[in-house]
Amino acid sequence: MKLHNTINGEELKEKIKSSAEPRTTISFYKYAKIGNPQVFRDHIYLHFSTIGVLGRIYVAGEGINAQISVPSEHLEAFKNHLNDITFLENVRLNFAVEDDGKSFFKLAIKVKNKIVADGLEKDIFDITSPADYLNVEDFNKLTENPDTIIVDMRNHYESEVGHFEGAWCPDVDTFREQLPVVVEELQDKKDKPVVMYCTGGIRCEKASAYMKYNGFENVYHLEGGIIKYSRDAKEQGLPNKFIGKNFVFDERLHERITDDVIAQCHQCGEAFDDHVNCKNKACNLLFIQCPACAEKYTNCCSEECQSIAALPEEEQRALRKGKDNGVRIFSKGRFKQNVTRQGW
Repeated sequence: MKLHNTINGEELKEKIKSSAEPRTTISFYKYAKIGNPQVFRDHIYLHFSTIGVLGRIYVAGEGINAQISVPSEHLEAFKNHLNDITFLENVRLNFAVEDDGKSFFKLAIKVKNKIVADGLEKDIFDITSPADYLNVEDFNKLTENPDTIIVDMRNHYESEVGHFEGAWCPDVDTFREQLPVVVEELQDKKDKPVVMYCTGGIRCEKASAYMKYNGFENVYHLEGGIIKYSRDAKEQGLPNKFIGKNFVFDERLHERITDDVIAQCHQCGEAFDDHVNCKNKACNLLFIQCPACAEKYTNCCSEECQSIAALPEEEQRALRKGKDNGVRIFSKGRFKQNVTRQGW
């Protein structure tokens, strides 16, 4: 059996879109020492593919990070397999707040240097010794303290569409950029409570351990992140202090937490909070575009991309050849710079 996907991605996507099979979107992570990440990766690929698991999983010597979709009829079998893995027994599973079952269309399990890229030297601090967890009730109580500093450990394009009330949202593109920024900015505030949060907990757990390593003793992080907080607040009838949307890294892109729209269309400035990718595949810019601008620019981020997207596919492929865009995201001052650098 081949331990990787061999079917065209577009074909898989259409298959999932047309499928009526109930699926459950889940995320989980665990920091733990994995002696041979490649062997572990092949082991879980074999088992997960057998029961139809789809999604993206990273495995490294420091642990596992998974965002997946499981056929609902096989959910118990999936849980049982996790429990058979010693360090994943009773691991916390975050169930999506909004779930149409179309979050992923293929299974990709990759071995990485780290499950969360942090730009730091390996093993300089103990990632298995994070700060104390906060549940929804404790989080709400602590963040009522005016001295408490709430730090959003996500990227700017995530916090742009939703964040906790009163949170500091650093204007960064990546987690590796954010760690030194947060430590430096809070150096003179070590006497104040610091509460960190992210989407599902994995980034703020590592960040809180790094903060402890840098001498912060009064630091906490939100257990299970925004996903668990939102579900627990609703189930327990507690106030939800998150406003807007929770950005997620799958086909859904967002989960609506509240009806508040706190972002604007990047092209006209109208209140709107749906991210899209530029139709020009050579650009693929992630940005916010309202319906009026989508019509005006034919789902592109600029007139330049609009003209390229209108070309025959063969010409577009020729223009893309040899170009590597990486992850391109919109931010004031960075948008024009990115376009210029690419030559469009």
